[in-house]
Amino acid sequence: MTKEKIVLAYSGGLDTSIILKWLQTDREYDVVCFTADLGQGDEVEEARVKALNTGAVAAYALDLREEFVRDYVFPMFRTSALYEGYYLLGTSIARPLIAKKMVEIAEKEGAVAVSHGATGKGNDQVRFEMTAYALKPDIVTVAPWRDWTFQGRADLEAFAHEHGIPVPTTKKDPWSTDANLLHISYEGGILEDPWAEPPAHMFKLTVDPTEAPSEPEYVDVEFLNGDPVAINGEKLSPAALLAKANELGGKHGVGRLDLVENRFVGMKSRGVYETPGGTVLYHARRAVESLTLDREVLHQRDQLAPKYAELVYNGFWFAPEREALQVYFDHVAQSVTGTARLKLYRGNVIVAGRKAPQSLYDKDLVSFEAGGDYNQHDAGAFIKLNALRMRVQARVKAKADAKEPAQV
Repeated sequence: MTKEKIVLAYSGGLDTSIILKWLQTDREYDVVCFTADLGQGDEVEEARVKALNTGAVAAYALDLREEFVRDYVFPMFRTSALYEGYYLLGTSIARPLIAKKMVEIAEKEGAVAVSHGATGKGNDQVRFEMTAYALKPDIVTVAPWRDWTFQGRADLEAFAHEHGIPVPTTKKDPWSTDANLLHISYEGGILEDPWAEPPAHMFKLTVDPTEAPSEPEYVDVEFLNGDPVAINGEKLSPAALLAKANELGGKHGVGRLDLVENRFVGMKSRGVYETPGGTVLYHARRAVESLTLDREVLHQRDQLAPKYAELVYNGFWFAPEREALQVYFDHVAQSVTGTARLKLYRGNVIVAGRKAPQSLYDKDLVSFEAGGDYNQHDAGAFIKLNALRMRVQARVKAKADAKEPAQV
């Protein structure tokens, strides 16, 4: 009897290795595994081979690095969005692409369902499933962490030993990680104590800022119509450019973040992140934008950016409101053409210069030495008009105070 197929987002780690076998034994699916190469390195092919050896009927390992940066990271960067003022959304922005490919593989393989290793407490379950439903409304989603009877890592390891599944040991590094070209995140284990400082050996993309080079390094980042296109004069593809920015930022300890954030499901969690290239590009973009964006447009964009960040964080990448906002942000970003010069030094990104062919900065207009077309006497009337409502309010208050009876 032919079994129904399910597509599993598979990393080769403990959770998804157990899930593969559980879907076979408990749910009686033929499992098709899918591993997205978003910049993790050799572990992608290793995961594909492990999936086949663990019983998957098929296993895909797709190189999505360019698509990831070009169609997801860079559009998000055009908004200058930060979640809760800090987080550059490295995990959040990868999930819609992974889920999109899961659905495409499901259609190719004739699978009726998709599955993932996200827990019932986190954000990723929402991101994966919201995307799947947006792209294929009738798809079945299976979330083992919400359904099975396992209570924790010990139960998973026992199941793995029972079924002969090789799993990585985590006693030395008791936390979970998620890596792609934009960042590495660290959660769980000893990091669940928000007072505990992350161990020095945990970080992979960045050197300790205290051990970074003692001399600063200058980096030029060139933007064209909203997107970074070159570093230090070298034009690069989106993925190659982000990789180069990671290398430069990581060398100088740039891009570490320790954050207690608010998950979509309602709880607070502590995450530690390394986003060296993203941090470099964020500051470079803001420097060029300071020259090229009109004041009101910039302020309006910055008012809308937190909402965009919230949509990405909460899994609404394919929602109509995110897509509508993207049209606005892309229009604004068209004028972001220019070059930022940054100084990287021991964890810091310092703007050292910026230039743009269509800069709105007018040296003659702003200079203390010359007024250009600006008449300083006009400022008096400008100030009086803007102060009018406050002057009226002050007069009314003064009259009211004068009528109050004396205190005894």
